[in-house]
Amino acid sequence: MNAPYISVQRHLSRRRFLRGTGIALGLPLLEAMLPAFSRTTTVEIKPRRMLGICNNLGLVPDQFFPSEAGRNYKLSPYLEMLREHREGFSVFSGVSHPDVDGGHPADNCFLTAAPHPGSGGFRNTISLDQYLAERIGHLTRFPSLTLGVNVSRGQRSLSWTGSGVLIPCEEKASDVFKQLFMQGTPTEVAAQVRKLELGQSILDTVAGQAKDLQRNIGSKDQERLDQYFTSVRDLEERLHMSRDWSDKPKPKVAAAPPLDPTDPREYMQKVKLMYDMARLAFETDSTRSVTLMLDSVNSPVIDVNGQTMSDGYHSLSHHGKSEAKLKQLKTIDEWHMKLLADLFTQLKAVGEAGDTLFDRTMILYGSNLGNANTHVTTNLPTLLAGGGFRHGQHLVFDKERNYPLPNLFVSMLQRMGVEATKFASSTGTMRGLEML
Repeated sequence: MNAPYISVQRHLSRRRFLRGTGIALGLPLLEAMLPAFSRTTTVEIKPRRMLGICNNLGLVPDQFFPSEAGRNYKLSPYLEMLREHREGFSVFSGVSHPDVDGGHPADNCFLTAAPHPGSGGFRNTISLDQYLAERIGHLTRFPSLTLGVNVSRGQRSLSWTGSGVLIPCEEKASDVFKQLFMQGTPTEVAAQVRKLELGQSILDTVAGQAKDLQRNIGSKDQERLDQYFTSVRDLEERLHMSRDWSDKPKPKVAAAPPLDPTDPREYMQKVKLMYDMARLAFETDSTRSVTLMLDSVNSPVIDVNGQTMSDGYHSLSHHGKSEAKLKQLKTIDEWHMKLLADLFTQLKAVGEAGDTLFDRTMILYGSNLGNANTHVTTNLPTLLAGGGFRHGQHLVFDKERNYPLPNLFVSMLQRMGVEATKFASSTGTMRGLEML
């Protein structure tokens, strides 16, 4: 059996071949195809970015969803907190992930839309941020950042690899700041390079051993082995990029290293710090893809603006229409909206080649639960801000037979410059949402 042909011009020839066969793949912009460190000239581009935020206890529905559709809708009580940014966001109702059920476990599927997360034998699929990281992650020092607040480690994350493996959340803002902006000593940098080189050598060894199997295997096994080689080559490319970045100085920022809250009750302070880290990462173009899991389920009694709630966050969400609990949930939800409004304001304050950082950044805010009181995973509260869309509207879909939320993900991928026509259970792009 002849050994398979592997082109050294893999990206371009593979693209031409696959296009010739009519296969639709998610591909980055032409500029993103160029190796990040081999360009002989500087190409002026204004990058686009994505921040995906999931509050896994959602929002009180009748306080979030507007009662009117279209562009002249009346702001709901929660959206009043975002009035200053009204023309900069779109709100959606009647959307959900098809076949994503199971209540709380659905938070792991917020950016994957993998079906039936509560079932035995469930295996997750790739998340939106990692789909982007595979295509444009080489353009920045960090292909993506996975952040969390009060996260149940090892159990919850918004970021999942292509093989369905959870990517743990970074929960300390100080650690994120250090990774982004604090340069290691020469000894530390050299140690990191040695780790990368060791990873490269391990891949070379394993790939070499696998090639020995090619002579005596069938066609199905040959196909699997070819897929394996492709994965190894991709990993080698990422290691090479990481090696190049390790030699480059990290950006300098005026912000001081953050002080981490030590008490889980300081939930809102943690949220604000993570918003700051995402903004700084985007401002310095350290990454273009960030996820933030707000693990409200795992949060205890929390403090909100100096006021201590009477019960744990999760317990409050099961309010049973108790006025006392609903009042406290409203306080919590309104503070979420305030922090979101502050983030929008700060992103708008950063200029970038004639635009603002808000103009270039898509902020997806939502939940895996349409109503935490009943654990339903339909009619999800969803808001998309910034990022180059024609906003200022409430898009209303069927609240009984929901419109697929993954369609929004396809629109977001296309806005990022990735040629994609499909993601998870999508049926197209988001109807009614136009790019600018």
